[in-house]
Amino acid sequence: MNEKLLDQIRNQDYITITKKIEEFLKNQVKENNANGIILGLSGGIDSAVITYLCSRVLKDKTLAMIMPDTKISPKKETEEALKIIEKLGIEYKLLDINPIVSEYSKYIEPNERALGNLRARIRANLLYYYANSKNLLVAGSSDKSEFLIGYFTKFGDGSADIFPIVSLYKIQVRELARFLGVPENIIIQKSSPNLWKDHIAEEEIGVQYEEIDSILYSIFEKKLSVEDTVKTTCIEKNTVDKIYQLYKTSEHKRITAARP
Repeated sequence: MNEKLLDQIRNQDYITITKKIEEFLKNQVKENNANGIILGLSGGIDSAVITYLCSRVLKDKTLAMIMPDTKISPKKETEEALKIIEKLGIEYKLLDINPIVSEYSKYIEPNERALGNLRARIRANLLYYYANSKNLLVAGSSDKSEFLIGYFTKFGDGSADIFPIVSLYKIQVRELARFLGVPENIIIQKSSPNLWKDHIAEEEIGVQYEEIDSILYSIFEKKLSVEDTVKTTCIEKNTVDKIYQLYKTSEHKRITAARP
């Protein structure tokens, strides 16, 4: 990998970025006549960063939903989410979605991947239930890396009214997390949507985020071709092709339903 390119991606003005996102959050609440923000807090880095940002400017107007499936969700991540709540002092609700998943499972044919995505859609349903009942805006936790390659569940964690960190690549989110004071153990842990037991994002994708970000940054920020991206990033062509194809084939996730 090209370490100079990684440094270029990492080295951003996080003071300005933070201010810009904070203003965005406040303006969105005001412009939509909402009472505040609701978000899903898993204990992972993306949702942790958004929670920290919301707590800085909308502390009394933020509701965090912690929604593990206790059958498969790591207990450690739920504990980390609760530590964040304790530290920041924002309102939260803790709901185990396992009884809901179990009830669904009585009526549907078994499929581990589909059931995993159902978990994400159950969480989205709960977020929008409380958003509807309390007049809140749903903040989605997708970062630019996962948004561009479609690494989210359509109508699940991809459902949101606003995406506060969607302009930041994963390794930038990590640096922003350090700037905000997110605990280091959350920053360095392997990202996971927790859709099934022992679910690790990089293992499922088959590519590390440093490579993903280097490829996407070269293609979308530097406007390089796939061939030039291979040369610039020093990453094998089959890996660059794979990430670019993930972008192309996931386009339907980033747009509204197709129309004739």
